[in-house]
Amino acid sequence: MAVPEVVIIGGGFGGLFAARQLGNVPVNVTLIDRRNFHLFQALLYQVATGQLSPGNIAAPLRAILKRQRNTRVVLGKVTHIDVPGRRVHLEDGESLPYDTLIVAAGARHHYFGHPEWESVAPGLKTVEDATEIRRRILMAFEKAERTVDEEEKKRCLTFLVVGAGPTGVEMAGAISELARHTLARNFRRIDPARARVLLIEGADRVLPTYPDDLSAKAERSLKRLGVEVWKKSLVTNIQDGRVTIQKPDGVELLPSETIIWAAGVQASSLGKILAEATGAALDRAGRVAVQPDLTLPGHPEIIVIGDMAICQIDGKPLPGIAPVAMQQGAYAANLIRKRIRGEAMQPFKFRDRGMMATIGRAAAVGVVFGVRISGWFAWLAWLFIHLLFLIEFENRLLVLTQWAWNYFTRNRSARLITGDQQVTGAGY
Repeated sequence: MAVPEVVIIGGGFGGLFAARQLGNVPVNVTLIDRRNFHLFQALLYQVATGQLSPGNIAAPLRAILKRQRNTRVVLGKVTHIDVPGRRVHLEDGESLPYDTLIVAAGARHHYFGHPEWESVAPGLKTVEDATEIRRRILMAFEKAERTVDEEEKKRCLTFLVVGAGPTGVEMAGAISELARHTLARNFRRIDPARARVLLIEGADRVLPTYPDDLSAKAERSLKRLGVEVWKKSLVTNIQDGRVTIQKPDGVELLPSETIIWAAGVQASSLGKILAEATGAALDRAGRVAVQPDLTLPGHPEIIVIGDMAICQIDGKPLPGIAPVAMQQGAYAANLIRKRIRGEAMQPFKFRDRGMMATIGRAAAVGVVFGVRISGWFAWLAWLFIHLLFLIEFENRLLVLTQWAWNYFTRNRSARLITGDQQVTGAGY
């Protein structure tokens, strides 16, 4: 009897947890990803603001899975899924057969019908996104230092973060701390503390998915850091370093050198391919509607998890966060194990242990096991939980050491301007 072939698309938390759980199951596992590493996206904002280096929050997939003899990693981009033929096609022409397919390809930024905004207002989903945002933030201070035009200086020192979910709140707080503390006395012609950091949110409060009292505490923490919070405000246009914002009291045109997008996500284009091939429903963000066991209707061999899946529990869709993807990945592996044994599997049930967001030094808010926490204690809990989410022990040790150093010195050693500088060699 042939050994079943399991193909997993995506090496994020969902795909990786599925692969690891299948290590002792009698199947052949192929994990496909466009990158050769697993990335902890929740800490990308710290890379973007110079607190951590990319290597601190990433780990090579081959190293993570090297002890699993039944698992191989394929570096490639999936371009098509042949559902009737049960094959996954890669960009280089190779195709891989599957008996069970787990699709965990994640999501990208969503600009609500304005893809042209991406070049001006990058989002934060990849290492390249983080280093590009870091370059833009630091270059803004450098330009402000050199210009003699006061209006240009003001534009350079205005930072806009669009979207006040956890990513936007954490990014705005980190930029403000960078300007007011880390860069103090680093420049001679400007005072970085004069930088203006604005957080733009369309809803009537920051962290809209959090309880009202925690949203209020988060906003107070942001204001203590000097962040301006604009609620009930919508970005209607971004062009040439100028943002048009529809506020409750009218329209404002705001010049800014650095605009960061944290307002929405769009599921991988593989969701549309699956929907067209299987008849599965898609939502406005391109996520695929799945059954209670995370499979597609009429296609029990296809399991969709993580940011790509619309999975409703008690009538409410699950959020696109790491704990959901991790539990779904483990469930998918267990479903395969049960099928091989001929056993039934209960529907997926998410164990909600809470959610957290940090707002700078020693300030955070969260709900942990149903208990609302904030302040210093919440910040310590946030640190501990995020250390656990890092896959390898080496990363945990490096990040813990770096965090301790940053806390006591307020320094951020990863403030490197890299990318589109066209610098070659060691000099000029």
